[in-house]
Amino acid sequence: MKDKLFIAFQYLVPQHGLSRLAGWFANTSIGWIKNPMTRWFVKQYGINMNEALETDPSAYASFNDFFTRALKDGARPICDEERAIVFPADGAISQIGDIQYGRVFQAKGQDYSLLELVGGDESIAKPFEDGKFAVVYLSPKDYHRVHMPLGGTLKTMTHVPGDLFSVNETTADNVPRLFARNERVVCTFDTDAGPMALILVGAMIVASIETVWAGQITPEARTIKTIRYGSRKMHKFNLGDEMGRFKLGSTAIVLFGKDAINWSEHLQAGTPTRMGEQMGEINSADTAS
Repeated sequence: MKDKLFIAFQYLVPQHGLSRLAGWFANTSIGWIKNPMTRWFVKQYGINMNEALETDPSAYASFNDFFTRALKDGARPICDEERAIVFPADGAISQIGDIQYGRVFQAKGQDYSLLELVGGDESIAKPFEDGKFAVVYLSPKDYHRVHMPLGGTLKTMTHVPGDLFSVNETTADNVPRLFARNERVVCTFDTDAGPMALILVGAMIVASIETVWAGQITPEARTIKTIRYGSRKMHKFNLGDEMGRFKLGSTAIVLFGKDAINWSEHLQAGTPTRMGEQMGEINSADTAS
């Protein structure tokens, strides 16, 4: 009954209005609002401030600045194994596996369309047909910057407006097509393993999604918008480079093409993730596109 009420609330609440309100509180620099909120959050979720570049929670200009805090050098070592693919974020595996018949597995009895996930553009979806996917859920306690699982060159960025359901085990089990209906930013890259997609999925009270090359992604209208990056706008990233961040958290999805990579065998739903640790490897050097 509790889960049913929670899901019903998700459908009834004004998702975008609530998220804008949460965003105002998260962005305010008013000390008597941000400081108690930040200190409560640190205590409630057991945040390890010793690994943060700025260790004093009250020193951040806003709660969002704290939430997207930088870490000290070396706090997240990047795996340097040859052909390694690394976790893009701290969190836990929600699901991981193969893309089958154009569908991505979500949870028991639930899946969604690869084409819908990337915004309906067949030219973006096609390279990932019969490929691999991994979904990493970032909880409130986690480090909320997203990094490159593999070095590559940015090719496209698509903003897909949508709903803002909460993203957790309960909603994954009960909200059909959850990741293909929530607002998201789909980024594709050319890599040594061929095409790679890194998808940042929004959720309820997520104030915004940012990328390092475009800043905050703010919808100008409720329409899908794709930017294609040519030779005049080259954005090259190394393994482990920061590529984006969540303000108030959500989910990162990684896609690779058919036979391009293998995930590490021990990974399954619920496996904890730590940015920079190995999550898989390129099948062979000759898969480069």
